[in-house]
Amino acid sequence: MAGRPLAAVLAFCLFVPSTAAYASEASAKVITDAIDGFIRPAYGRLVGTTADLSKSMVTLCAKPSSDTLAAARAAFARTTATWSEIEIIRFGPITEQNRLERLLFWPDRKGTGLKQVQSALADKDATATDAATLGQKSVAMQGLGALEFVLFGTAADELSGTSAAYRCAYGQAISGNIGAIAAEVDAAWRDDKGFASQWKNPGAANPLYRDDTEALTELLEVYVNGLELVRDVRLNGFFGKNAASDKPKQALYWRSQGTGASLAGNIAGMEALFAASKFGELVPADERWVAESIGFEFANAQAAAAAVTGPIDAALADPAKREKLGYFALVTSSLSEQFGTRLSGALGLTAGFSSLDGD
Repeated sequence: MAGRPLAAVLAFCLFVPSTAAYASEASAKVITDAIDGFIRPAYGRLVGTTADLSKSMVTLCAKPSSDTLAAARAAFARTTATWSEIEIIRFGPITEQNRLERLLFWPDRKGTGLKQVQSALADKDATATDAATLGQKSVAMQGLGALEFVLFGTAADELSGTSAAYRCAYGQAISGNIGAIAAEVDAAWRDDKGFASQWKNPGAANPLYRDDTEALTELLEVYVNGLELVRDVRLNGFFGKNAASDKPKQALYWRSQGTGASLAGNIAGMEALFAASKFGELVPADERWVAESIGFEFANAQAAAAAVTGPIDAALADPAKREKLGYFALVTSSLSEQFGTRLSGALGLTAGFSSLDGD
């Protein structure tokens, strides 16, 4: 392990004898607080918002109108906002059965999802209108990206009338599928004998985490990989060096005008996890400023992203909002350095392989 031993770091920070037993106890508490203080509550909220989304789609299909369409669109926005906070947890149950990609297939640089969704709408594929059979289809046509096109894409306004019955049934199936995935992951995290237990109790017989360092490194990588995702994949995917190089239609949730809210949600999730886990309190007292700096930068990043409202193409053309996006890029880079170099160095941790390297 690079840097000072983890046990010594924890002992120095908390002014107790440097013992492996205490280091293990402190590590377990951080992981437990991360699970109980952020992950489980966040997935609980996702279950709630996806249930509301499903209900709103049922109502829309049964009583199509401008009001029920507006309600379904608002429920979609609440769901994507909730998902944006918890999607930073890209390990554990969400990675099983392609759940992560089934919830949100992104980036989709070749437009695979769009083509498949449009094909389903054109062909009126009956198997796409049942959540169970839809869940067996391509990941690109069963998640939030697909539902966004159904609710906000070309001809979506027809959902307010009776001429889009198939489109609505397909959207209803997508919402049911999303809700089922959220419920599965929520249940898996709440299983005291499942993944959560493995993460909290590293050891020689543990197939995932052999020691406390590996368990804490998993938490560190939430931030290292999460910030890389937000800045390099999400933001830089559409934000160019100048207006000529912008690609607004490559922005996540551009159709539903949720791009800025998604970026803010990602940062809000990281901030909430950092606070709940008390990860920063593991560093020695003379380096506690690192945790304070991280909290300050989280607030700056959220404020910058939250200011980017409305259609993303209009935001990019607005000098004030464009400046906010540029500032967001700077702050996320600063956060990357704080976590990847300073915090990790203070704890003697090293982030490993990035799950985003193939994107």
